[in-house]
Amino acid sequence: MSDSPNTDELTNQKRPYIAIEGCIGVGKTSLAKRLAETLNYETLLEQVEDNPFLERFYNNESNSALPTQLFFLFQRVQQLNELHRGELFESAHVADFLIDKDPLFAEITLDKDEHELYQQVHKQMHIEAPIPDLVIYLQAPIDVLQSRIESRGAANEQKISNDYLNALNDAYARFFHFYDQSPLLIINATEIDWTNNEQDYQDLVQYMLNIRSGRHYYNPKSAMF
Repeated sequence: MSDSPNTDELTNQKRPYIAIEGCIGVGKTSLAKRLAETLNYETLLEQVEDNPFLERFYNNESNSALPTQLFFLFQRVQQLNELHRGELFESAHVADFLIDKDPLFAEITLDKDEHELYQQVHKQMHIEAPIPDLVIYLQAPIDVLQSRIESRGAANEQKISNDYLNALNDAYARFFHFYDQSPLLIINATEIDWTNNEQDYQDLVQYMLNIRSGRHYYNPKSAMF
């Protein structure tokens, strides 16, 4: 087993702002929390449980899609604006979302009129979002996502359909195919367990710390979740 990344190495290679993205169930939040602990960063996490429309959305996607989407938009913008006003670059953060991806959900959940309204609202928002120093995009196939959603047991999420996951997964793939605003690390998350397998996690951190620019692919083979 290789040694854990040492403190001096991490201190010298810290990044002020890392954003982690990927489909529901892929492990964004668990990775964000662990990286923050390792790197001594602060976390910036989506407060999914605060959205009063989410349960209604999962019960009937078309019924509450617009208020669900707008609530998340307002929440994310508020978090980033507060962070910006609090001098983000004086402390390092790991986020489990990238504000640029917000329109993805709108595109696949809203009808034509709702989407036009969402776009008008989005254009009027004052978003003070810093460009991440690294974006991590976690990928996994639908069967893996469904398995992880089932295993973590969130009642609302058990109602998520395969059709919705497929549409969301495809939207993420299209978005990151063209993304070039930050260094990008694309991770095949199918067979990596950064929560329970220490070697998996250490190897990932070591790889991540060497990224300075460009697009990178990480395709580990390990024990399944």
